[in-house]
Amino acid sequence: MSLPEGLKPPRAVLFDWDNTLVNTWPTIVECYRDTFTALGLTPWTAAEVQDRAHGSLREVFPTLFGDRAGEAERVFYETFFRIHLERLEPLAGADTLLAHCHAKGLYVAIVSNKVGDNLRAEVAHLGWDRWIARSVGARDAARDKPAPDPIYLALDGTGIAPDDSVWMVGDTPADLKSAHAAGCLPVLVGGADELSGSLLEHPPRLRARNCHQLVALL
Repeated sequence: MSLPEGLKPPRAVLFDWDNTLVNTWPTIVECYRDTFTALGLTPWTAAEVQDRAHGSLREVFPTLFGDRAGEAERVFYETFFRIHLERLEPLAGADTLLAHCHAKGLYVAIVSNKVGDNLRAEVAHLGWDRWIARSVGARDAARDKPAPDPIYLALDGTGIAPDDSVWMVGDTPADLKSAHAAGCLPVLVGGADELSGSLLEHPPRLRARNCHQLVALL
């Protein structure tokens, strides 16, 4: 597999974290279930969580829970801190992908909507900080994805400007929108064969089924 004509290999690759490099859906589903239950609400199904739970909690929870957003966040994190490290599961080929990027001399960073300290704890838990230069999470920048601020922060001090030589790789509309806003190359990993809905509003310029296919593209 090769890059489309006219597209050059990147200088930097910025990865989303949850469900781009690691499978965290079971953890996210349980956290949402406990949160809805504690607030006396009907929990979302696993499918509804995967469809709706995009964006950082500071952006999403006020919309979902109104003036109970603080209470909801406390419940969410009680479950999260109990289970997130023990259930952390790398996606197939993710370690090979990161090692490959590092070996090629690419600047590698994480740009996630997971709270920064929690993100960095997970990166360290897997030992992947040997390949990842910087991990930017929610609340590290003034705004979270889909704003471009976390991308700017991830590149700050590197001398690398956000352009087509910087790939923003992720699995959600927020990742693609953030890439478009920053002027980076939006890369979608996973998802259905045919794009639909919000993925078409800020479409990817490059697609890969999984981490193995990304290695082939690189």
